[in-house]
Amino acid sequence: MAVNVAGALSMGIFYLLFLAVGIWAARKGQKVERTYAGDRSEMLIIAGRRIGNILGILTTTATWVGGAYVNGIAEMVYRPDAGLVWTVAPWTTLLCLFTGALFFAKKMRRQKYVTMLDPFQQRYGNCIASLIFIPAIIGEIFWSAAILAALGTTSSVMLDLNKDLSMAISACVAMIYTLLGGLYSVAYTDVVQLGCIFFGLWLAVPFTIQNQAVTSLKITAVKEVYQKPWLGKIDEIFIGRWIDNLFIMVLGGIPWQAYFQRVLAASSSKSAQILSIAGAFGGCIMGVPSVLIGSVAASTDWNQTSYGAKSPFEMGEASMILPIVLQYLCPRYISIFGIGAIAAAVMSSTDSCLLSSSSMFTYNIYRKILRPKASEKEILYVMKTSVLLVTVLATVLALFTNTIYGLYVLSADIVYAVIFPQLVCALYVPCVNRLGFVTGVLIGALLRITGGEPLFHLPPIIHYPGGYFQNNYYVQTFPYKTFAMLSSLITTVVLSHISKIKWPEGYGTVFTLTGRPGEMRNTELLHQ
Repeated sequence: MAVNVAGALSMGIFYLLFLAVGIWAARKGQKVERTYAGDRSEMLIIAGRRIGNILGILTTTATWVGGAYVNGIAEMVYRPDAGLVWTVAPWTTLLCLFTGALFFAKKMRRQKYVTMLDPFQQRYGNCIASLIFIPAIIGEIFWSAAILAALGTTSSVMLDLNKDLSMAISACVAMIYTLLGGLYSVAYTDVVQLGCIFFGLWLAVPFTIQNQAVTSLKITAVKEVYQKPWLGKIDEIFIGRWIDNLFIMVLGGIPWQAYFQRVLAASSSKSAQILSIAGAFGGCIMGVPSVLIGSVAASTDWNQTSYGAKSPFEMGEASMILPIVLQYLCPRYISIFGIGAIAAAVMSSTDSCLLSSSSMFTYNIYRKILRPKASEKEILYVMKTSVLLVTVLATVLALFTNTIYGLYVLSADIVYAVIFPQLVCALYVPCVNRLGFVTGVLIGALLRITGGEPLFHLPPIIHYPGGYFQNNYYVQTFPYKTFAMLSSLITTVVLSHISKIKWPEGYGTVFTLTGRPGEMRNTELLHQ
């Protein structure tokens, strides 16, 4: 297939623009750094806590509105087995960032943490608290992979480019300006990328709706024309699964380093709340064009287009529906702007993931555990190396994804079941100790894993009530992910409380991980 030269050229121009802005921001950051009294690594991670309200709002919004976000929303609205009611991402973004602003942003910024892992290490000690780094880094890498996969499908559909090559180029461009300027480069490029997303997608929407092959959205919303109505419906048996998805996207979207990096870089705790609340509205609004494009795809008679006789869903290309709509329902010159919008969405979140992952490893693992006496120069070298490694891991994982939305949800899934309950305990439950923390993390992870994961063909070990077998695979309909999260939370609190009870004398004693970091205390337990 011949490469779309005009599209590839326009995409190259967008990438050069992002790179140029990143380099300019890096130089701006170097000027600010000369007046910064703190460590240079903290300057790269949180920009010296000098991110203003406007820049903070835009970069927070752009971090949320990534390639997985805009592509995944369109995919779910379009799918006949899902629809709008199952596409919780746009409005749960509003709830998520509102919750973050009310209960987490102000508290975290007031304590002057540098990364999301700091409250855990202060509470439980550096080594034991590093246990939370594992699900955190996995979530970041999964998110990055979903974003890169979104661009791969776009370039393969619209530009006839090899999707693996497109993902590699995108990852490299994001990596370069992230290495150069840290959060300053990422934040300023986010502003440009957000503008490209907004302009590119909204520009395409009127052309898609007015295409002759598209039936009125009001009709197809409630009536089956070419496929099931795009509004969708929730069967009673799947209410538990819908509840799971809802809470995952609301609560599971909070404990991310990419989010807290913006919060902690804010100039004050009040600014941290402002950028979170304003970003909530921005993220929700930016999801609207993807919803419209997904509904247009469900309302299209694909026989009237050059796509083919069968629909994208029948061809197994539902995950590519956004670029397909731009390609076949828009004029060529409009679709080129759409390419820029998706490329911008990919870059706006990829750079955030790269920086947040490397920040946690360098600041919380390498600096505090592996090499406490490391020089500033060594720390910066390790940070740049970790950015490179995360880029490679995310790109490799992106090659094996089957559904963009699935990988996007799975990343929040891991964070939701394991990290969210522990963050609540670390910030709001004074009685929690290291024994409760470690046990709670293991319980949350174990219950989540044993619940199975169809995306990776992992069969469930625990069959929760209400499910059914389909093709020899047990389909869970019980909200088992929320059950795993609550089990982790309850186990952490209850076990911590029990371990601090002063039992009557005469009973056996065992040693447990309780008390403050660095201490070992006796806990008297009843003989059975």
